[in-house]
Amino acid sequence: MTVRPSRRAVIGGAGLLAATAAVPTVAKPATGATIVSTWDFGATANAAAHAKLVAGGSLLDALEAGARVPEADPEIHTVGLGGYPDRDGRVTLDAVIMDDAGRVGAVGALEDVVHAVSVARAVMEKTPHTMLVGAGATQFALANGFPKEKLLTPAAEAAWREWLKTSNYRPVANIENHTPGSAWNHDTVGILGRDAAGRLAGACTTSGMAFKIHGRVGDSPQVGCGLYVEAGVGAATSSGVGEEVIRIAGTARVVGSMRHGMAPMEACREAVLHIANLRGDAVKDAQVGFLALGADGRVGAFALLPGFTYAVTDAGGNTVTHKALSLQG
Repeated sequence: MTVRPSRRAVIGGAGLLAATAAVPTVAKPATGATIVSTWDFGATANAAAHAKLVAGGSLLDALEAGARVPEADPEIHTVGLGGYPDRDGRVTLDAVIMDDAGRVGAVGALEDVVHAVSVARAVMEKTPHTMLVGAGATQFALANGFPKEKLLTPAAEAAWREWLKTSNYRPVANIENHTPGSAWNHDTVGILGRDAAGRLAGACTTSGMAFKIHGRVGDSPQVGCGLYVEAGVGAATSSGVGEEVIRIAGTARVVGSMRHGMAPMEACREAVLHIANLRGDAVKDAQVGFLALGADGRVGAFALLPGFTYAVTDAGGNTVTHKALSLQG
C-alpha cells in the first residue's frame, strides 16, 4: 500500500527546507588561511584578493580580483590572455565562480574576452542560468560590455605552430610551474576564500589543455568538478587533467568528505586515491591535484604526482607557497 503524505506535511517539509536554505550554517570567525590558490602563480592572485578584502570589497570581489591577475598575464600559458590555443589555433577560456549561498556562474569555451571569471560572475548575477558556453557565452560577454580582445599572443602562436609539426597530443604534469615558453600542458588557477564572518567562496579560471580538440571543456567551469563550496563545511578546487576530475565529481567528493569529518588534506588524499584506484595505469603519468579550505581555516592539498604547489595567505596578508604531498611522497 502506498502511503501518501498529508498536504500539511508536504507544506511543512517545504517550509523547513526553505528555512534551512535561507540561513546557511556559517562557521565562527577563526584564525587560519584567508585566501588559498593553486600553483606558484597563485601567490600574486592571493595578494590581489587580499588587497581587495582590506579595501572593503566582498569575498566575491576579492576572489574575482585575484583570478583576474593570471588571466591578464601573457606569460602564463594556461590561463586567459596568452593561453595556448586549441588545435585549430583558437584560444578558448573556461571559468566558474561560486559562493556558499549556492550562487553560481560559469562560462565554457569563451573566446575573445580576457576575463572569463568576470563573465562568469555576470552570468551568476544577471541571468537565471548557471553556465553559458561557446558562441553564446561570447555573445553574452560582448553584449554586457566586456571588451573584445585578441587572446592569442605571438609566443602562444609560436608554440602552437611548433606543435603543429608533430601534432603530438600529450599533457605534461605540472606545466603550470614550468618556465614560460615551455610547450604542452593542462590548466588552471583555482582560488578559495574565507572572510572574517566565516563565509566561503571560490573561483576557477583556465584556458584548458593546450592544443585540445576545439570545443573541449574540462573540469574547471563545472560545479562539483573544478570547484565546490558549501557553507559551514569548506571549499575545494582542482587542477590537472580535468577529465580525471570529472569522472569522480572531484571537488564535490572532497567537500563531501569534509562534511563527514575528514580534515581538508585527508579529503583531498581520499579523492586522489579514488582516481588512482579507478583508473590504474591510465593515470600513471597524469597529474591531478586537489586543494581544500575548511570553514575553520584549515588547508589541505594532495596530488597524484609530486610537483603540485599552492599558495596560502593569512588574514595579515602573509603568503607562503607549499608543495603538496602526493601518492609518490
